[in-house]
Amino acid sequence: MRLTRAGEYAVRCMVYLAYKGHGVLVSKQEIAERTEIPSYFLAKIVQQLSKARLIVITQGPKGGYSLLKPAAEVSLLQIVEVMIGEISLNECVDRPSSCSVSKNCSVHKVWEKASSQLRETLAAVSLAQLSENESCIPIFPVRVSNA
Repeated sequence: MRLTRAGEYAVRCMVYLAYKGHGVLVSKQEIAERTEIPSYFLAKIVQQLSKARLIVITQGPKGGYSLLKPAAEVSLLQIVEVMIGEISLNECVDRPSSCSVSKNCSVHKVWEKASSQLRETLAAVSLAQLSENESCIPIFPVRVSNA
């Protein structure tokens, strides 16, 4: 399993919002610039995050995005699974009926255990933890034009 670009960008966006603070309204432009997410892609990502009730979208010239829940209540797993669906390493884990031998297959049990461990690891990490160390926040410097 490899995290999609949408998943990566969603994590960047959410960590940045957590860094700014729960309920703090942050403009689309600021997030796009500081996290190097293309603006058009960010617009798509936030729709999914909003639908999942992780953020609030405020429309208008002074609009932007803010965390709906405190950062400590949002896990890395929640963000990733909003973007890519439930994590599973193999189709037989996600849909055991897709393989006639999955009930007795020793490899299936390994895939199942690995999927479970990955989900547990991601669930154990909150946005608060990811944003507490400023030097670890995936924030990119704002580019200043020489014009």
